[in-house]
Amino acid sequence: MAGWWQALLIVAVVAAVHIPLGDYLARVYTSTRHWRLEAALYRICGIDPQSDQRWTHYLASLLAFSTLGVVALYALLRWQAHLPWATGHPGVPAGLAFNTAVSFATNTSWQNYAGEATLGHLAQATGLGGQAFASAAVGLAAGLALIRGLARHHTDTVGNFWVDFLRSITRVLLPLSAIGAVILIGCGVVQNLADPQTVTTLSHGHQTILGGPVGSWEPIKLLSGDGGGFFNANSAHPWENPTPVTNTIEIILMLLIPTAMLRTFGTMIGDRRQSWALLAVAGLLFTAALLAAGAAEHAYHDPAALAAGAATEGTETRFGVPGSAAFGVAATGSADGAANASYDSFTSLGGGVLLATIMLGEISPGGAGSGLYGLLMISMLAVFLGGLMIGRTPEYLRKRIKAPEIKLIALYHLATPAAVLVGAGIALALPAGRLAIGNPGAHGLSEIVYAFTSSANSNGSAFAGLSANTRFYNTVLGIVMLIGRYLPIIFVVALAGSLAQQHHGPITTGTLPTHRPLFIALVIGVALILTALTFIPTLALGPLTEGLHPPSEHSTSRPATQAHPIQPLLKPTVPFPSPGLPVSIATTPNLRTATTPSASGKVQIDRPIQTPILILQSHDAFC
Repeated sequence: MAGWWQALLIVAVVAAVHIPLGDYLARVYTSTRHWRLEAALYRICGIDPQSDQRWTHYLASLLAFSTLGVVALYALLRWQAHLPWATGHPGVPAGLAFNTAVSFATNTSWQNYAGEATLGHLAQATGLGGQAFASAAVGLAAGLALIRGLARHHTDTVGNFWVDFLRSITRVLLPLSAIGAVILIGCGVVQNLADPQTVTTLSHGHQTILGGPVGSWEPIKLLSGDGGGFFNANSAHPWENPTPVTNTIEIILMLLIPTAMLRTFGTMIGDRRQSWALLAVAGLLFTAALLAAGAAEHAYHDPAALAAGAATEGTETRFGVPGSAAFGVAATGSADGAANASYDSFTSLGGGVLLATIMLGEISPGGAGSGLYGLLMISMLAVFLGGLMIGRTPEYLRKRIKAPEIKLIALYHLATPAAVLVGAGIALALPAGRLAIGNPGAHGLSEIVYAFTSSANSNGSAFAGLSANTRFYNTVLGIVMLIGRYLPIIFVVALAGSLAQQHHGPITTGTLPTHRPLFIALVIGVALILTALTFIPTLALGPLTEGLHPPSEHSTSRPATQAHPIQPLLKPTVPFPSPGLPVSIATTPNLRTATTPSASGKVQIDRPIQTPILILQSHDAFC
């Protein structure tokens, strides 16, 4: 019951705050005044803030800045050992540095490493933190260009990228992050620049206690859609997310800017009914995913969950299953990708819900800026299909969707799925891709598909069973991130330029109203059908197959003599006892995997978890 109250509180707060915040964002982006700091930066950089750019110049500025961001972050990661506050960490290897630089510059924050074991405070706070602000500002700028394309007429300009970018940081992301940091630090999130400290435990062992500027990192990680964890456990770590109260706050922070941007859209075009319609689409899809994930996490059939009374594997007891499911849906629906539980340990169908939410394409409600233009693109596709059904030229907000526009819309909707499916196909076809699978069968397929879906949609969450820190995955996933982020943005900004050149047509009795329940249902239907036609075969072979078969039919067991793909990384802490008894907690530097021999001579390899557990075996059941 507490989970339902938590969900209602989140919805109520987001619904209440998105109105004043959305109106504030509209004032920020339409104001003609420049702050002194902004004016000084314009003079230093030689930028004329009063001049609008054609869509080609706007796009060129966006891509040039993003390229510079990738190069700068790559250099910082490679030279980390020679910089202050490295806390003893060496430079990041070339392949991993490339993947990480691309990941954070594209707002994906896919992490093939453990933050506390790889990066020092400077690289975390300045490198990754700087890209968290910058990548979110780039997404907001692309969304603003499309708003102006719909609002303006008889012009070839869509705004000034540098003005939109700088205002997004100075007037939106920095103030919200400061407020969020004060709240989270007050609730127990750690904030310091201390080196790791080794302490003696009550059992006379030794443990290393880590610190860092976590409190200042956490808000921008959530507000920006970045989602990258300061620690390997991400928001499951008590330093990042210590209590159920901070868990609720973090979910709200993930949803704030994407929902506020919908209100901004309605205010800037002068018709707030349109923003309510888009909010309804995003809200209904989010609610459906939340209900589906909650139901899937409570509809468990495996012996371990039955013995424990809930599907608690991989979840933190301080959040419980409802808090973990709500966080997972918010992280995948908002394109943030943060995690307060092991998504790989969700039930098969629960993990499938998270995967399907990402496959929808950042529309429930999506990321900072990307959520808005994702909803607008699916709305214009729905208008086009509706126009075909009644034999009229499709129009959206008095702008005609003609051949040039629908081609750009179609290319937008094809780019990301193509990157996902082609990339996953290559990984499955090559030994280098298959060797990284942590679980055989349907779940192994899900791990690969999730990795490419998350990367192409700028999400960054993962099924942790995939050992992706290899030359193959660092390279291929980096390329997929670039395609999934910038190809859609190219089509969005080009569409904004095409729409801005049109005139506003008259509203007639045959014009399809785009603010009524019928259109909301049409948009949701088109989104679901498009996703189903693209990904249902993949979902059927992965999470649906795994979830609909009894556990005994898709066991993750393998003969004891057969090497597991991640076996070279394992370091058993105690020797194997006789069959049928608890064995060990076999560990990697930041991963724990429970292993137990059975009387049949096989080794049961459970899914990765984030915290130590006691594994007992009784009649082949883990509890």
